[in-house]
Amino acid sequence: MPNWISRLMGGGANAPAEAKNFAGHTLLSLSALGPANWSQRGFASLVNQGFAKNPVVYRCVRLIAEAANRVPLVVSEDGKKLDEHPLAELLKRPNGRQSGGEMLEAVYAYLQTAGNAYLQAGIVDGQVRGLFCLRPDRMKVVAGGDGWPVAYDYTAGGRSMRLHQDTAPVPSVLHMALFHPMDDHYGMAPLEAAQTSLDIHNAAGQWNKALLDNAARPSGALVYSAGGGNLTEDQFERLKSELEQGFAGAANAGRPMVLEGGLDWKTIALTPRDMDFIEAKHAAARDIALAFGVPPMLLGIPGDNTYANLAEANRALWRQTLVPLVVRVAEELSNWLSPAFGGAIVMPDFDGVEALAEDRAALWERVGNAAFLSDAEKRAMVGL
Repeated sequence: MPNWISRLMGGGANAPAEAKNFAGHTLLSLSALGPANWSQRGFASLVNQGFAKNPVVYRCVRLIAEAANRVPLVVSEDGKKLDEHPLAELLKRPNGRQSGGEMLEAVYAYLQTAGNAYLQAGIVDGQVRGLFCLRPDRMKVVAGGDGWPVAYDYTAGGRSMRLHQDTAPVPSVLHMALFHPMDDHYGMAPLEAAQTSLDIHNAAGQWNKALLDNAARPSGALVYSAGGGNLTEDQFERLKSELEQGFAGAANAGRPMVLEGGLDWKTIALTPRDMDFIEAKHAAARDIALAFGVPPMLLGIPGDNTYANLAEANRALWRQTLVPLVVRVAEELSNWLSPAFGGAIVMPDFDGVEALAEDRAALWERVGNAAFLSDAEKRAMVGL
């Protein structure tokens, strides 16, 4: 037995070779978590990932646009509602390709998806003859020396056209934008605020789809426990190919597997319940609905008991989201078009909205019981 002196002098060189034998073959892989993958910002990316691929976003946008479009916009002049007026005819048929409802629905939808909506006035011989809704991603603000927009560049088909704002009787473009605290010209869409929840919801859907493609269960591991050597490269590739072709996918669900040659199947203990993807998906859906101002109950999202019933949730949607949106669009249209139509204004008529009938009835009752008001004052308070 060599001592420390012989080892120091190289005595270990004559020691017999060391032989080790282990029946199992273990591979341990340690990897750090990478950064999360988020979708790109911008109108095109958010619309493709949200409105085109996410059912919650699609339903929120459609619900808001279609419901808001049910509120008729009426023309008033000197405090009187006018059924026949050039401005009313223009709003009813703004151009040869769209009806008034179709144009306003596009305006409401663009505000939710892009945060901006643009209307162009077709001016002929000093009169507004048509209104056209323009895509927000094709518009670019041209700021003047004072920082305010003096024109807009509209780009389509590789060509750009400048729309100046010094036209008469009204500026050629009406730009409606939702509030953005960090931008002087462009608005911020609810879809942009919901981007994180949108990516989580989409990722949960992709996970569930991949789970179904892989026999509706988490993947496992084949453990090779033969006594001698490891699998060769050809054996490994052949085994991997046979597993993918013969056992992966919904068509092969439940197919029995025959193992030989020291192979043993070990299921990885990872289930959707453990990862809680379903609840995470519902939480992301509620966050998306919150950004758009839509009660989750109206979207059929389970686990939301904020409202006592569906009628109350519908009233909350109208009071908190739709009424402010419609009033804002009507005021923007009125301020823009009023100089071209003798001071006539555009105002929404909420009397025909079923969800607000209870509120209107309460208003009529309060005004009717106010004995200190004259009939003219009462009519003015109820919008007549």
